Amino acid sequence: MPSLKDLRNRIAATKATQKITKAMQMVAASKLRRAQAAAEAARPYATAMDKVLGNIAASVKGSETAPRLLRGAGDDKVHLLLVCTGERGLAGPFNTSIVRLAREHAGALAREGKEVKFFCVGRKGYDQLRRLYPNQIVEMVDLRAVRALHFEHAEMIAEKVIALFDKFEFEVCTLFFSRFRSVIAQIPTAQQIIPPVFDAAATDALGGAAYEFEPEAEDILHELLPRNLAVQIFRALLENAASFYGAQMSAMDNATRNAGDMIRRQTLQYNRTRQAMITKELIEIISGAEAL
Repeated sequence: MPSLKDLRNRIAATKATQKITKAMQMVAASKLRRAQAAAEAARPYATAMDKVLGNIAASVKGSETAPRLLRGAGDDKVHLLLVCTGERGLAGPFNTSIVRLAREHAGALAREGKEVKFFCVGRKGYDQLRRLYPNQIVEMVDLRAVRALHFEHAEMIAEKVIALFDKFEFEVCTLFFSRFRSVIAQIPTAQQIIPPVFDAAATDALGGAAYEFEPEAEDILHELLPRNLAVQIFRALLENAASFYGAQMSAMDNATRNAGDMIRRQTLQYNRTRQAMITKELIEIISGAEAL
């Protein structure tokens, strides 16, 4: 049976942990507001750009002069999985759920005889994937030193992906991230970005009319496809940031509640042990007095 001193130390340690988890919950809640606002602000631009490019791409479908980023490499034997996760933990299943989706996708491709490569953005995803696929990770981007995400960070990642594509390192690239829905709901998402897959319904919603482009459609695509790639990656990074803080806020709230329950159980055990020791001492005193 632990001594009273041991029980007091346990209660003090649990209370200190509860203070830390409560503070982390409050910090995550304050950062979530800004991250959520940034993610929601990026959605309309990314969606509208995807629609416009889908409409332009439809006009050059099947053309030999279409950019290689649009028509692909003509094969799909090598797939690059661009896995975006967080740089820190203590966020529940946030990082694990993204990695799990990427692993399931990689397993399905491997069963079809495809070659799979990984491009990791975020230390947590890299740490998990390198244990299973140490020789298939071709690039890793660490954003721990970044205080606020900006478009140039996404541009840097997009340039690295395009450079690999230009070197014929892969034919198909799929982006993995967590889409923010609410504090308690983050949705792991896979989006093919090379060659891009456009929403047919959204493209048809533009009217289906014939447009004349100035300059030519191929020239517009040559300029906008790399930028659209960076835009989609930037959107994924912002969605990830909001999802991370939402998951961390929820996880720290649960940890604070669990710490409170543990403190109550430890306090009850401490009081019972103290009562038993006092009763034992009284019995010993009374027995000694009667012996005299």
